Amino acid sequence: MVDAAVLEKLEAGFKKIEASDSKSLLKKYLTKEVFDALKTKKTSFGSTLLDVIQSGVENPDSGIGIYAPDAEAYTVFGDLFNPIIEDYHKGFGKNDKHPPKNWGDVSVFGNLDPAGEYVVSTRVRCGRSLEGYPFNPCLTEEQYKEMEKKVSSTLSGLEGELKGTFYPLTGMSKEVQQKLIDDHFLFKEGDRFLQAANACRFWPSGRGIYHNENKTFLVWCNEEDHLRIISMQMGGDLGEVYRRLVTAVNEIEKRVPFSHNDRLGFLTFCPTNLGTTVRASVHIKVPKLAANKAKLEEVASKYNLQVRGTRGEHTEAEGGIYDISNKRRMGLTEFEAVKEMYDGIAELIKIEKEL
Repeated sequence: MVDAAVLEKLEAGFKKIEASDSKSLLKKYLTKEVFDALKTKKTSFGSTLLDVIQSGVENPDSGIGIYAPDAEAYTVFGDLFNPIIEDYHKGFGKNDKHPPKNWGDVSVFGNLDPAGEYVVSTRVRCGRSLEGYPFNPCLTEEQYKEMEKKVSSTLSGLEGELKGTFYPLTGMSKEVQQKLIDDHFLFKEGDRFLQAANACRFWPSGRGIYHNENKTFLVWCNEEDHLRIISMQMGGDLGEVYRRLVTAVNEIEKRVPFSHNDRLGFLTFCPTNLGTTVRASVHIKVPKLAANKAKLEEVASKYNLQVRGTRGEHTEAEGGIYDISNKRRMGLTEFEAVKEMYDGIAELIKIEKEL
């Protein structure tokens, strides 16, 4: 049973959301009926509706407002997750099934900007959760440490251009810390959205960063997700970036089983990252389109692209440089998700040249 103190917090939280003018998907879909149906439910990890919604309750300016405390939460609290997933992932309905993993023909993608006039850098990342472990809010300090051990020993087996070094955040020297900050590799303790979701407990236990010698392949251990696997480089060669990521994910998967669900694909802490979990992005200079925001948004929505400021979510475009990525991660394959971004960026460059 959900205890009285939690229920009390839930009731207060629900009143707070109802009274707020929040634009979050949490507010949109947490009706009184849904709230009453879910408030007494619990997963086998002990998670309650409070764990799901507390970030959105504390931060009414959230876009989404919910997180999954463990893999089961997506089912147990499905009455809330399903409509939010459908809304964010553009029509991925509660009876839809995410297709099986398919990286496609990795030789298809080339360089989006061979002359180097527009694309500053290219990055493709995915998130993975380790099977058998809950997500951040339910992890014990022991589990964090155990996972870090598993991950660092797995990564130390990587060969070729993926070969590199694992840097635990615990006991990290000032020099290493500064070097990782300079390379923009170091992640900080979570923002207020993650803090409110209890995703930053026992910091920095179990957290770490791995990168290869060329600094084109990076793994974050226990930041927002158990694993964030990232491939990146300067310039517009999406093909090279994509192939490196696919090789890496396949290598890691041979050694560590990932949390996967037949309906939702790969499971992650935030429902926006489900399915393929793939975010393919470029930092791109399009000064003419930047001056014509409506045109930029029109092309972006045609190809399901997300346009963010230079430093990601909630930031401005510095010097006309945008961070543009695929928005859809569910209901399509990994290959299709990256292809949308590839075609969309090619189109943006074409329009920028014509303006």
